[in-house]
Amino acid sequence: MALVIPAAKAPRLERWLAGHARARLARSFTRVQVLGLAHVRAALEAGPVLVVSNHTAWWDALVILWLGRLVLGADGYALMDARNLRRLPFFRWVGAFGVDLEDRADGARALRHAARLLDRARRLVWIFPQGRERPVTARPLAFAPGAAAIARLAPACRVVPAALRYEHGEEPEPVAYVAFGEALPRGRRRSHRHRGTGARGGGAARPARRPARGGRRRTPRRHPARPQAEPDRRAAHACARVVGRAGVSRRPRGALPP
Repeated sequence: MALVIPAAKAPRLERWLAGHARARLARSFTRVQVLGLAHVRAALEAGPVLVVSNHTAWWDALVILWLGRLVLGADGYALMDARNLRRLPFFRWVGAFGVDLEDRADGARALRHAARLLDRARRLVWIFPQGRERPVTARPLAFAPGAAAIARLAPACRVVPAALRYEHGEEPEPVAYVAFGEALPRGRRRSHRHRGTGARGGGAARPARRPARGGRRRTPRRHPARPQAEPDRRAAHACARVVGRAGVSRRPRGALPP
């Protein structure tokens, strides 16, 4: 039975590796441009934050390590493919925890583990619902469900969409773009009893059906409720919009954000 590989954070090593990530990014990119930092900073001040992001390159790990530790000053964690984490175990020192992407039971355990981490302010958990690296231009984003389940298990957390993108332009080195969107609204989730009981989301009564021929009343067809589906769709749509924002603005060459 596969089990979640927990993080084994080492604060001094985490800070050193975050500094190494910053230096590596500065050498490899013309600039790293970050949009929407105010959104995630405000969410972190309010409580724990779940960041839902696309996954487009191996650079993503270095970007989120640098951002989480040095820019945002958050206690950061990230969900990672267990096979990669076994091959690169030092990522556990900076907050990565592993899940077997082929094992549905392990995936459910990983969601519960992520929710348990989201128990305090300034705690940040990154997830990549695409599972594996995909081109930034791919549509649909093909997000697997899960973000809503984590948010339901950790009701204090705010869900923030994010996007990562890397582009070549006029300069020899590429430009890295990171964009955060506003935290998703905490919509009221519909429960199972709302279906087929004469009550709609807005509270209006459902009109009575006319009896069928022969005096028999038609029984309304009931569909299984999926209270987690709508938040997952909102996260995917918000991330798609943020991916579109990343890379739109052009700024002159400059240092990384402090």
